[in-house]
Amino acid sequence: MNDTTATLPARESLGSAVAGGVIGSVLTAALLLFAAPQLLSDRIVRHGLLADPAILTDTVDALRESQYAPVLAANRVALETPFGNSWKGAAKPEVTLVEFYDFACGYCKSSNPVIARLLQEDAGLRVVYRELPILGPESVAASRLALHAAKTGRFHQFHNALWAAGRPSADTIAKAMAAARLAPTAESDPQVEAELRQNQQLAGQLGATGTPVFVVGNRVLNGAVGYDALKQAIAAARKDA
Repeated sequence: MNDTTATLPARESLGSAVAGGVIGSVLTAALLLFAAPQLLSDRIVRHGLLADPAILTDTVDALRESQYAPVLAANRVALETPFGNSWKGAAKPEVTLVEFYDFACGYCKSSNPVIARLLQEDAGLRVVYRELPILGPESVAASRLALHAAKTGRFHQFHNALWAAGRPSADTIAKAMAAARLAPTAESDPQVEAELRQNQQLAGQLGATGTPVFVVGNRVLNGAVGYDALKQAIAAARKDA
């Protein structure tokens, strides 16, 4: 055995190793070439969401708006036309904010000061109130009387008095009726019942998960979303009008 024959296997091993390293590097580079854009884009998206979580909220809002756009377009008049005088604010509105509410809903009650502030600040805003009694028989009784009051032009008086009196009950409803000088009615009113059915259908189509539900422009907002969210939605509706 000489040095030449002795070193041949070593050289072959070295050559194979070099060749394998080159091929591996090429394959790795190829994989990175194809995979890097996806990896980088995922990292960029993740970094963006961590840096500004509002991006995700905006995306969800945009998807929700596109989902409910056909329903809103088809029911705009029904949504924004008040039953009797069950509205507050501008007689000739630039923007209409619709609220589905229940007199027994604490979140609805906590939203009342927000609505009052928005109406005070915005002379072009109208708020249309839609009865959505979902929290028991007292809620249904209160809503029927509120609609009866709206037919006789006394919605504001009854609405304000019952909120002030407390959660709907025989006692608080009686106090609100007396404050609004609202005469009791023993008969079922077909118009009132039709309004309640329509409100339930509309709220269901808009994905209502409870009360309150706000509709303004092309936006549907579930829950007591607060002043800033409603203010922004009103501004967007005015811009789109």
